[in-house]
Amino acid sequence: MPPETAIPAGRPQPTFRRQVWFWLGALVVLVAFLFVFSSILLPFVAGAALAYLLDPIADWLERRGLSRTAATLLMLVIFAVVFVLILVLLVPALVAQLSGLIAQLPDFALRLQELVEPLINSQFAHDIGLDPETIRGQLGNFVEPAATWLAAIVASIWSGGQALLGVLSLLVITPVVAFYLLHDWDRMIARVDHWLPRQHAPAIRDLAGQMSRAISAFVRGQGLLCLILGIFYAAALSAIGLNFGLLIGLGAGLLSFIPFVGTAVGFIASVGVAAIQFPPEWLWVAITAAIFVFGQFLEGYILQPRLLGNSVGLHPVWLMFALFAFSLLFGFVGTLIAVPVAAMVGVLVRFALNQYLSSPYYGESPPPPAEAPRPAPAE
Repeated sequence: MPPETAIPAGRPQPTFRRQVWFWLGALVVLVAFLFVFSSILLPFVAGAALAYLLDPIADWLERRGLSRTAATLLMLVIFAVVFVLILVLLVPALVAQLSGLIAQLPDFALRLQELVEPLINSQFAHDIGLDPETIRGQLGNFVEPAATWLAAIVASIWSGGQALLGVLSLLVITPVVAFYLLHDWDRMIARVDHWLPRQHAPAIRDLAGQMSRAISAFVRGQGLLCLILGIFYAAALSAIGLNFGLLIGLGAGLLSFIPFVGTAVGFIASVGVAAIQFPPEWLWVAITAAIFVFGQFLEGYILQPRLLGNSVGLHPVWLMFALFAFSLLFGFVGTLIAVPVAAMVGVLVRFALNQYLSSPYYGESPPPPAEAPRPAPAE
């Protein structure tokens, strides 16, 4: 054993119970830290995530002859240019469509009432005891507060001082944090590796490698999948002339990060808008629904197997639970860290399960098969 990995003579080795208490204490401190500082962690978490995503590209540029500083600056400049182009070209159109949606909600309510009027006055509704006036009143009571609620949200986003401060800090602090972390990423990893307990360093490195592969495979693969779906939905819905098609399509693609949620929300929103906009030409409503059916086929049978494969190891139910649980506990910061934490917990659970299955607690190993009797020697 090399000298740096050997445990000095006379130093007591930590017991298993002490190690368990140490790591439980570290977990409690981490959770308390996230809970206390969750309101200011967003630019730092975003910067760390950006540095993690860009590190492989910076390493590739470094192998091609660029210095680490030059590679870091180049990657951040390219990212900043793309981000600014998105803000300039896309955000105004999305804001205009969102404002138009809020303004047209009362008209949508009237059109919805016209659509359901034949159903309200039908013989079937009369037979099951539905009161037409009650249904009309409930529709009005539902749509009007929804319009007021959406308008209040948009107004608070644009005029809220805390939200504006959060956006400014995200735009200013995140690139600075990403630059320093990306520049020193390899040195930080080497330093953390030097801090590992020497007797467990190989196992910890293996677990860390599995976690990194799971996180990178999911985040990069799922991010690319959401981008492709968002572009497809936005382009297809805009091509058929659906009102707010760009807003609905990009929103559905973004929400595809949560399994099945993006497709369901986009389908309901687009078909609802189409049912109000296109009749009596119901063919376009069917085409709107077909776009999302084809998008689900594209996601499930083409994009997901190629971009994610079977190496991620995140069950959809576990992923949805992690997203909702962490967003409830830590807000938007929790949403950002939910997927990495879910991937790490999944790796640790599989490791613990394998340790249990190979331990005496699971049960004794089955006895070896009995040897076949040897034939008696011929006399």
